[in-house]
Amino acid sequence: MGGSVLVGLDGTVSCAPAVRWGAEEAAARGLPLHFLHSWASPPGTVPLSRDAAVQQRYGAEVLAAAEDAAHGWHPGIAVTGEQVSTQAVDALVDRGRRATLTVLGSRGHGAIAGFLLGSVSLHVLGRAECPVVTVREEEGTAAGALPEIVVGVQGAGQDDEPVLDFAFTAADAHGARLRAVHATAPEAAGLPPEERPTLADVLGPWRAKFPAVDVAEELRCGRVEPVLLAACTPSGLLVIGRRVQRSPMLLGPVVLAVLHHARCPVAVVPRR
Repeated sequence: MGGSVLVGLDGTVSCAPAVRWGAEEAAARGLPLHFLHSWASPPGTVPLSRDAAVQQRYGAEVLAAAEDAAHGWHPGIAVTGEQVSTQAVDALVDRGRRATLTVLGSRGHGAIAGFLLGSVSLHVLGRAECPVVTVREEEGTAAGALPEIVVGVQGAGQDDEPVLDFAFTAADAHGARLRAVHATAPEAAGLPPEERPTLADVLGPWRAKFPAVDVAEELRCGRVEPVLLAACTPSGLLVIGRRVQRSPMLLGPVVLAVLHHARCPVAVVPRR
């Protein structure tokens, strides 16, 4: 399963866009696609059965439907499925250590981020060692048709390497335009041009590594959350980084705000 696109399945309609996204991503990158379903973590609409045979039958139906859908969109991709009896969070984090990225579905825009994503998604996002893409029910744009990828860049001296690596690789695989956005504090706007934060030095090595990627630089004044949300409105994917937390709060406020309000799929990349 090394280097696969990993998709978590619970059998609800919210995972259908994730199945398609995963299939498109696997096809674009030339990677195998691996579906994972946990018996121990059924969605709220499916009662947890004590009968192992019932659990297996439900899981087999979920996996078969996903595999059929993926092959319908991309007959040539390698697809595998797996049922596990461990909790979904633990299984997804474990399999994610050997995956290129993980794809999860979510239920759409809600009142709070916990309701929006569900506890499984939030914990996977906070613990995963690979990038995690969340795709909502209403987001029908497939990964293969990305109009643009937006990546949030912290700036010179920051650990943006994993974030930029993911964003440039995705843009290169899909032939998509990449827009690198950096939010500056209002007080920085009055600095002379030579003292303002610049994206050129940060992006230079990546432009050289991915010469086919069309890159646009965008420096905006304001707080990070509204800057990123405004920038990603017309995009097909927003890529952001997260700090590897040592505290009980697995995701920071910026990541939670973006996940809650973004109107496009969001890739959350752990910073090393």
